[in-house]
Amino acid sequence: MITAVSGFKIGHYTDRTALTGCTVILCPPKTRASYEVRGASPGSRELELLSPEKKMQEVHAILLTGGSAFGLSAADGVMKWLSEHNIGYETPWAKVPIVPGAVIFDLNIGDGTVRPDANAGYAACENATSAPSEEGNIGAGTGATVGKWKGMDTRMKGGFGGASKTVGDIIVGAVAVVNAVGDIIGEDGRILAGARSENGKFAGESDPLRSFAAGKVIANTNTTLVVAATNADFGKIELHRIAQRMHDGMARAIVPAHTSYDGDATFALSCGAVKADFDLVAEIAASVTAEAIRRAVRAAKSAGDVTGLAG
Repeated sequence: MITAVSGFKIGHYTDRTALTGCTVILCPPKTRASYEVRGASPGSRELELLSPEKKMQEVHAILLTGGSAFGLSAADGVMKWLSEHNIGYETPWAKVPIVPGAVIFDLNIGDGTVRPDANAGYAACENATSAPSEEGNIGAGTGATVGKWKGMDTRMKGGFGGASKTVGDIIVGAVAVVNAVGDIIGEDGRILAGARSENGKFAGESDPLRSFAAGKVIANTNTTLVVAATNADFGKIELHRIAQRMHDGMARAIVPAHTSYDGDATFALSCGAVKADFDLVAEIAASVTAEAIRRAVRAAKSAGDVTGLAG
């Protein structure tokens, strides 16, 4: 996972009753970051600080959360935890934690009146570890679903997944929260999880262009979020381009991706001094993005009335 890169930690808060949660990636000192949003319906916090032309050159945590826009309040708990641990951007008066975040919409499963809050964000930080994370129904992936292009009654369970790859001295790790309107596609091009017909087969097998069901697909309720980190030495401009290339990996694993109904977003982080070829690292990032997405649905268990691949 992303913890394959030295210094990064992952923590989760999971509400298995309400089917929601949040995930925090705690960053080592001097981590640089940028992002790319290609979905038309994102929900986010502090993303503009990560634009390559902006002056801010460090981040201290990334928040991924359920609860739609309500869930952004979990970042307050992350900031509190970081402040208590004397982590933040140095000013003459205080250290200010930089915590960009993004949300998925999971109010349509479990109890939509329960959303991650500041206490949830704080708890996720307390739970953070450098060990590999559980996958599937955990953290921000707890209430994630996929395959909603034919309507809510056709969907399957999404979730949280991770992947990493090492090439020589280069390490790239990624985590994904998969809550897509589209289907998840395996390495062989076949559908792993997605909209199912009444006969139990995948609807995309007979409708490969995915004709959206009129009146059944709800806008602003789907998003896939991916965070990748590397030990390669890159600045914000290169990281912005890596975040763009990560969307190539998203499109390999999700059909369709970046729709009018999704808020797809990627974060690219660097904390290391390894000199590396940009295009090699960007392609590794795309590869682990696709793998993390697939692992998320492979590990997803059934929840509520939604079927998961893991039973």
